Amino acid sequence: MSSAEEDYNFVFKVVLIGESGVGKTNLLSRFTRNEFNHDSRTTIGVEFSTRTVLVGDAAVKAQIWDTAGLERYRAITSAYYRGAVGALVVFDITKHQTYDVVERWLKELYDHAEASIVVMLVGNKSDLAQEREVPTEEAKMFAENKGLLFIETSALDSTNVEEAFETVLKEIFGKVQKQKQRSSQSSTVSLGSESPDSAAAAQAEKRPCCVAI
Repeated sequence: MSSAEEDYNFVFKVVLIGESGVGKTNLLSRFTRNEFNHDSRTTIGVEFSTRTVLVGDAAVKAQIWDTAGLERYRAITSAYYRGAVGALVVFDITKHQTYDVVERWLKELYDHAEASIVVMLVGNKSDLAQEREVPTEEAKMFAENKGLLFIETSALDSTNVEEAFETVLKEIFGKVQKQKQRSSQSSTVSLGSESPDSAAAAQAEKRPCCVAI
């Protein structure tokens, strides 16, 4: 008998991108393990963690990928983005420079990912509001103009971390359902698979190319 963690209808790959030090790794660990590491060291090599959540009455396995320090060397390859159906573009609200380069991250994302990818702009470290350099309204307006979802989070105190990931997963799920309605052939559904085995196998095939740097 399989555990609840292995019981799922869809696997959605979501990537985290943004400058080094904005808190991507802690967002990942907060969402998948409810952990926060104050001494989060930059590790080199792609990492991912999974968590299964309910979206409506469907179990969705979120496979969240983290650049794990590669962004500082501009070493992220197209393999990192391959198969991604969601992305969180993260900046630090206390460092305007990390927000200034969001446009470049978006360009890289759209150069490598599917056009239908669900993208959320995330202003992290909202617990440091007194040190804020990026006004909420400015980032919100930028997101609206680019057609992105937007939220501010704190990986430190958990504010909006669940909401950020779950909103993206719901949006992806909604797209999958619409695609399924448009086509009776499941093979044309490009955003997700209803077969856990085939989805897991597909990810397993991709893993070596994504982890090798």
